[in-house]
Amino acid sequence: MTQISDSLLSILDLEPLERNLFRGRSPKVGWQRVFGGQVIGQALYAACKTVEDRQPHSLHAYFLLPGDPEIPIIYEVDRLRDGRSFTTRRVLAIQKGEAIFAMSASFHVAEEGFEHQMPMPDVPMPEDLPDRETMKRSVLPHMPDAVRAYYQRERPIEIRPVELARYASGGKMEPKFNVWIKAMQPLPDEPAIHQSVLAYASDLMLLDSSLIAHGKNVFDKQIQGASLDHALWFHRPFRADEWLLYAQDSPSTSGARGFSRGLIFNRDGKLVASVAQEGLIRPRLDMA
Repeated sequence: MTQISDSLLSILDLEPLERNLFRGRSPKVGWQRVFGGQVIGQALYAACKTVEDRQPHSLHAYFLLPGDPEIPIIYEVDRLRDGRSFTTRRVLAIQKGEAIFAMSASFHVAEEGFEHQMPMPDVPMPEDLPDRETMKRSVLPHMPDAVRAYYQRERPIEIRPVELARYASGGKMEPKFNVWIKAMQPLPDEPAIHQSVLAYASDLMLLDSSLIAHGKNVFDKQIQGASLDHALWFHRPFRADEWLLYAQDSPSTSGARGFSRGLIFNRDGKLVASVAQEGLIRPRLDMA
């Protein structure tokens, strides 16, 4: 397993401190603040460690304060309810004595019932899109510096955007963005790891979709962007080390906030998860 894949698993390698208390650490990647997806993934994995015989089906979270990547994060799990069909957990992520993140997660026993889903968008498969090395060689040299730096950054999740040309056009477009994602290397056969890895990846670029209609992106220095809240629903089993299509759109922006949604499909077209997020997209007036 490569070092970059090891870093993904090390993010979820939480240290138990007490019965409901865990300590997580940030990877040494030079970020000035903690990546929101990291906190979501660690908080969900901490909650999973307190639940047996059932899987998470939803989480709802708020980002309260920026995290400091130089110090550990303490995850405090509150066992709100253990019912016959559902289990509820609340998780606080704490640094320097203050909550930086709050999440509620619900777990459900496996049950049979009605089934339907929205169809997967008709987009190219990941093999038909430029891989990481091809992007570096042929695509990214034509992109703005900030976009090029983002996609060249080493990360444990491989990203293959369908509409990458939007960064070069600079014009206003329909607020939709399709991205294929997967873990860089195989993961253990533990459902909680795959769910937590998808929770980690679900915060990648979702805020950016709310700026497409305005001809902007989160790499624009005139935009102050930050995730405010995040919700994720798991519908069907999946593996996060196999290709998943993250189909994103943004129904609304207003009041310096952008609302974005995402449907996540496996390559067979099964809808495995849904995501919703509101984020701050405040124009920097001092740079206008």
